[in-house]
Amino acid sequence: MTTLYGYFRSSAAYRVRIALNLKGLAYDQAPVNLVKGEQRGEANLARHPQGLVPVLETDDGTPLTQSLAICEYLEECHPEPALLPAAPAERARVRALAQLVACEIHPLNNLKVLKYLVGELGLDDATKLAWYRHWIAQGFDALETSLTIDAGTGEFCHRDTPTLADICLVPQVYNAERFECDLSAYPTIQRITANCRALPAFQQAAPEAQPDAG
Repeated sequence: MTTLYGYFRSSAAYRVRIALNLKGLAYDQAPVNLVKGEQRGEANLARHPQGLVPVLETDDGTPLTQSLAICEYLEECHPEPALLPAAPAERARVRALAQLVACEIHPLNNLKVLKYLVGELGLDDATKLAWYRHWIAQGFDALETSLTIDAGTGEFCHRDTPTLADICLVPQVYNAERFECDLSAYPTIQRITANCRALPAFQQAAPEAQPDAG
């Protein structure tokens, strides 16, 4: 059985859960508590030398890391339903939208960065929150514009079926809501997120639905 090592609030693990669910693939979950520092334990470091989640352990025991690489692996092994369009230019658009979130917004606001701001740099919670909201606003401003001006945007980030872009978007919106960011300036992002959240694959991947959420 495929096993996903993750944490219920990890954006990266959330992405992989969505991808697995959209593909209709069965998997076990093995929680790694990031707040307690279990990601830096010997067992997790053996799976992921960076001390991060997620890790997707395949049926033959191979550990796969980095959420976008895992999603692309799933796409290659299980091409239907597709997470990427067929046309090269459209594939590039979906990847660009996904990377805007996963490579530009998320790294500045993940748990290890926020802990460093408070613990090592001595910033107070209000300043940490201002940091978080600044980078969400900057990233979502660009993403909203990209989605609004491109005719390829449909019910989802790209046309009318969820893709890798939506897989990245929804966890980032979840985090923005958790940190009480003002999302009123992003109607397209909110509309697409609502469409995603209406699907069972996204509902089942939501943090509150995970075994370690309690």
